[in-house]
Amino acid sequence: MSPRTAFVSPVVATAAALVVLTGCTSTESTGSDGSKVELVKSGKLTTCTHLPYEPFQSRQDNKIVGFDVDLVDLVAKELDVTQEIVDTPFEGIQTGEDLNARKCDVAAAGMTITPVREENLDFSAPYFEATQALVTKKGSGFDSLESLKGKKLGVQQGTTGEEYAKKNGKGVETVQFEDLALLLTAVKTGQVDAAVNDNGVLFEYVRENPDTEVTTEFETGEKYGVGVRTGNDALREEINKVIEAARSDGRYDAIYKKWFPAAPKN
Repeated sequence: MSPRTAFVSPVVATAAALVVLTGCTSTESTGSDGSKVELVKSGKLTTCTHLPYEPFQSRQDNKIVGFDVDLVDLVAKELDVTQEIVDTPFEGIQTGEDLNARKCDVAAAGMTITPVREENLDFSAPYFEATQALVTKKGSGFDSLESLKGKKLGVQQGTTGEEYAKKNGKGVETVQFEDLALLLTAVKTGQVDAAVNDNGVLFEYVRENPDTEVTTEFETGEKYGVGVRTGNDALREEINKVIEAARSDGRYDAIYKKWFPAAPKN
């Protein structure tokens, strides 16, 4: 594997504490244009995510940190509130159930914008470009789905990587894992011969685990977005303004360099 797809960045941020959100009373905060942004908890911008998905979000020293955390911190700062993070299964995030139940205001979980997901929630403008990639033990020789025919391929439940593998991996046995950590452990321990997931997380993983390697990328042309409850236009527009401003004033690049070893390509 080699060429890395472009990544988008948020700001150098403070880490948010993991909390459990209770209650559904809506409150308001003032957006940058004076509009009223509805929040589920006073003084807080509550984020649903699914841990771990390093470097987008992971727990370090009892704090939740990462690329997505920094991005949402920028939005929280603009709204003059602080971010709180709820760790919850990905299924409830991508179906919009957590947002509809007012469990959180936003969903930031390295989540690809897809037509199916757009039926269940509204997305911000794209903030990160990604594609699927294949990770194996170094020297395994598996560099395509075809080479894995008759072998075991790990996939993460409910992800676009799982969809891609099942659609294109003819003769490949897919093995489902609940989260990224379990998936990558399965590769390291030989439970599976390889795994498919987004290139951003896989490149960072192999950088810190030199006994593994990314052997190929599949050009799926994916883009991540921050999710909000359907119809929550005021909050979605505020997120878009922050993303646009961060791209133009250098904060975007600064955060990217914090979490990834190379500067963004766009």
